[in-house]
Amino acid sequence: MKTLDFYFDFSSPYSYLAATQLPALAARAGATVHYRPVVLFAVFKAAGNDMPAKVPTKGAYMLKDLERWARHYGVPFRFSSHFPSNTLKAMRLVHVAADQGKAEAFTQAAFRAMWAEDRDLARPDTLADLARGVGLDPEAALAAIETQPIKDRLRADTDAAVTRGMFGAPAIYVGDELFWGNDRLHFVEEALKG
Repeated sequence: MKTLDFYFDFSSPYSYLAATQLPALAARAGATVHYRPVVLFAVFKAAGNDMPAKVPTKGAYMLKDLERWARHYGVPFRFSSHFPSNTLKAMRLVHVAADQGKAEAFTQAAFRAMWAEDRDLARPDTLADLARGVGLDPEAALAAIETQPIKDRLRADTDAAVTRGMFGAPAIYVGDELFWGNDRLHFVEEALKG
């Protein structure tokens, strides 16, 4: 089975846009998506990069561009009033969900919560609600994200992304080939089908 590694941080609106398209893309290509949450701040630091929103002209452009892409994809989008957000615990929760075969469901729900519903992923009640919504026990899930093994898995994904050359999000790998940004998805599909 062909696979793609999707490295993301919930704080990245372009990662949200890519995430809305990946399930259908993977189905067309006969591939599996591996959801790999990372701490984007750590990736930026390792790569000597920074978020586009910190540059005023890029930030202004980005808002229009995100709305344009959301219209193009036909998906809801609302710039988060919680941006930049501390998404660390939400990203750990992806690993908890993955252990129960629910990584995709949780990832999609969390992205929707932040970038379509303007919910705060730093709030425990939001995380509990999202966990419950995908069939996880919310109390057990929130306890698990505080355990060292789950923290270590998020760190390992972040370190792997840096080692592989990730410098921003989303970063999608097909084999060793990097495709950066939601606007490179047609190249991802070509690589999977080739």
